Amino acid sequence: MQLSELWVDAYLDHLKVERGLGGKTIQAYSSDLLAFLRYLEERQKPLRDLDSGAISAILVALSQRGLSARSQARFLSSIRGLFKYLVAEQLISRNPLESVESPRINRKLPRQLTQDEVVRLLNAPDLGNPRGIRDSAMLHTMYATGIRVSELVALKQAEVNLKRGYLTVTGKGNKGRLVPLGEIACEAIRIYVDSVREEWARPDEPLLFVTSRKTGMTRQAFWKLIKRYAREVAIEKEITPHVLRHCFATHLLQGGADLRVVQTLLGHADISTTQIYTHVTGEHLRAMHSRYHPRG
Repeated sequence: MQLSELWVDAYLDHLKVERGLGGKTIQAYSSDLLAFLRYLEERQKPLRDLDSGAISAILVALSQRGLSARSQARFLSSIRGLFKYLVAEQLISRNPLESVESPRINRKLPRQLTQDEVVRLLNAPDLGNPRGIRDSAMLHTMYATGIRVSELVALKQAEVNLKRGYLTVTGKGNKGRLVPLGEIACEAIRIYVDSVREEWARPDEPLLFVTSRKTGMTRQAFWKLIKRYAREVAIEKEITPHVLRHCFATHLLQGGADLRVVQTLLGHADISTTQIYTHVTGEHLRAMHSRYHPRG
């Protein structure tokens, strides 16, 4: 194995063991870095001899291959992290990416539902049958907390404190956070646990949300049911489980919540990820100004 490959393996181990990143994130880093090593091999460029000019040339080549700005930025982020690690471990003397800027990305605003549409969606499940009771609990939980759909289906019953009204969520990088639940969502979960989960779950099942087949809910199954409920209540917008997470953040900010609070609730490591919602609320503020201000 060549020295460059040994360095990449050591860096991936560092991300997994010391930084606690998840399997999918590690896989994405690995894919980018292996492609990077192949590129260097083709051009017989040692990793330790690269400078900023060589890195810029790689980005130009990626752009010419049709790689999007977003993919280029992710690729650059992967190798930037590798070189920071190599400098910290004193394996190389300087980071050749210090003067290399990431490609500019035009971030799309997330799709939104109005508060009326959210209410219609939450009221869509039929509470007269077990599936409707479970689905209602899941929809209320997601909108009340803004957790990711992967976090929703992985939620354990032991991580839900209905008495105090909060969840303990394990997010990206195995980082835990406490998220308030709210009375309506607590009641929806309580009804589900008492009347449905007791019948459907195996005695040793740790997951909160289960199916009638005594298995845990999947992301795909939840995606299908949220699409079905949207059709039933005549919501014509394209909707995914992630839309409820966006609605949670946007509606909080529209109500006056602090951006840092929303960042913590969403589990964003960087506030720049959360700041996209300020564009959405900016539209809301302009609409309110136009509607109510005498000279709007």
